[in-house]
Amino acid sequence: MTLEPTPAPALAPLARILIEPLVRAALLEDLGRAGDITTAAVVPADLEARTALIARQAGVVAGLDLARLAFELIDPRIAFRIERQDGEAVGPGERIAAIAGPARGILTAERTALNFLCHLSGIATATASVVAVLRGHKAQVVCTRKTTPGLRALEKYAVRAGGGGNHRFGLDDAVLIKDNHVAMAGGVREALRRVCAAVGHLVKIEVEVDTLAQLAEAMAEGVDAVLLDNMDPATLAKAVALVGGRALTEASGRITPETAPIIAASGVDLISIGWLTHSAPILDIGLDFEP
Repeated sequence: MTLEPTPAPALAPLARILIEPLVRAALLEDLGRAGDITTAAVVPADLEARTALIARQAGVVAGLDLARLAFELIDPRIAFRIERQDGEAVGPGERIAAIAGPARGILTAERTALNFLCHLSGIATATASVVAVLRGHKAQVVCTRKTTPGLRALEKYAVRAGGGGNHRFGLDDAVLIKDNHVAMAGGVREALRRVCAAVGHLVKIEVEVDTLAQLAEAMAEGVDAVLLDNMDPATLAKAVALVGGRALTEASGRITPETAPIIAASGVDLISIGWLTHSAPILDIGLDFEP
């Protein structure tokens, strides 16, 4: 499988005002009450060092701005030069960034920087793995709200870095009538009628359906999108035909890189995958000192 970089113009960076509180909180958690007592004892205060962030395995990079900010907040004298951009594919042993400056600051910020970078690069890599197997299909890979509390904006950014798209950022983005909403309303039709009477004209409405009968109800009422949950490929194809382009079709339910092409062959517009953000393994990246 080949992981290809995302074109730079397609990936807008996260604003500093959004990421700085998260990086500060992570550094404060690590520094505790007395700071880095190991580095303070072992490393002379005037020692300068040159280091590099090196990929230990193949993947897609994401989170460099957070890594750079971690070093900057610990010691503004640390220079951080990005050599591979977020969204770019890297191979084992390839340099991602060069870092030089006071050795104490580099060592103190190292783990926080790598925690963000490895986690977000893992999400970008997982996303890219699904995007790669869907080439030739129209379906776009999107994430869900199954994110780490407090890190949703970062994790959804990482999905974009891997070539995917984002579903809702929060409960106020759009209406998504789930199965429990349907159960509590007494059916798809009644849930949709209540929603249409309550929300504004600019709010998009999506409804989750498990059967073709529920889908027919939803289409009769009129929706912007339908979430086709845990349907087999044959049923998905029938669902796409029933919708007939009148709404966006989204498939979900334990989709993997192996099953994604089969799902996409049904003709759905979107494939939503929760594990991209809640279970993607990290991308192994290390900080190596240079002579």
